[in-house]
Amino acid sequence: MMTALLGVTATAGAVADDDGLAVEDRSPRVPTFTIHGDLAGHLETFTTRYEDTFAALGNRLALGYLELVKANPGVDPWLPGEGTTIILPRRYVIPDEAQRRGIVINLAEYRLYYFTDDGRVQVYPVGVGTEENPSPLTDAQVVMPLESPAWYPPASIRAEYAASGRPLPRMVPPGPDNPLGTHALLLSEKGYLIHGTNKRFGVGLPVSHGCFRMYNEDIARFVYQVDKGTPVQVIRDPVKIGLSEGEVWLEVHRPHEEYSREDRDHLWQRVLAEVAAFRDRHPAVEVNRRAIERAVERADGLPAMIGEQLTRMAGDEPVEQHPTGDHSAPEQQLYF
Repeated sequence: MMTALLGVTATAGAVADDDGLAVEDRSPRVPTFTIHGDLAGHLETFTTRYEDTFAALGNRLALGYLELVKANPGVDPWLPGEGTTIILPRRYVIPDEAQRRGIVINLAEYRLYYFTDDGRVQVYPVGVGTEENPSPLTDAQVVMPLESPAWYPPASIRAEYAASGRPLPRMVPPGPDNPLGTHALLLSEKGYLIHGTNKRFGVGLPVSHGCFRMYNEDIARFVYQVDKGTPVQVIRDPVKIGLSEGEVWLEVHRPHEEYSREDRDHLWQRVLAEVAAFRDRHPAVEVNRRAIERAVERADGLPAMIGEQLTRMAGDEPVEQHPTGDHSAPEQQLYF
């Protein structure tokens, strides 16, 4: 949790206009995707250079560290190597719990969704609160944008720093030592902001005292897109399921870089419940159990197609279900 105060103006980057004069570049760094049903975006690939790391690439490409790690199993995030092809995870199942307007932050995937006025979506990586200092699940609004914010650390954070031998002043002025970065959005949830950072590593991870961290290069442009009063919904949805052009897509997010048996079992139970509820809402849907099992086993945050919406004629016999672990029948017959 942070508090801030409006300070002097900072620029968002510069480009030249038709007369050759420098003007601020406020265009978003991330794509603006059309939403197809419940699916948006597409996967991309990138070839690394010898000096690349996932932390540096995330900052450069506006992606989170953990989402890059999960999407690229077997690749060393600190030394991917020269000429390694990695996946850039820019395909998304839209969170089902959220209304498609304004800002939606899904804590479980460390992403911020911004639904534009023309019905499209931008997706940004964000750092969120730790288990000890969790971000609030809330419905809030944007109160105002802040340029070059000063930081007034709460008493709890000052006490925490003092206990570790690093006392904080009552006010940290704008500049390279300010943890709020270059810009921020003040929220109606008291004490919470969406803000930049003076630490590049941490965007896309649970690292904050509850606020939402963006790369400075993103927030410096984003604050100029968002109007006062824009709704901000914060949810925690590690399992997302949706329909797009008759196909059923499932996206599963493990909470950490390591994937414990406890986390796997928890996600499996969550998936079972989500799939059952989805089929209640869409009775013509058939899903493939093996595809679901693979999605949970990986929990890589990449949408996986697990079934389709069928049109049946009256009198058709239902497809026989097979027990878990029986892989002798054709895969397309193994419905959940």
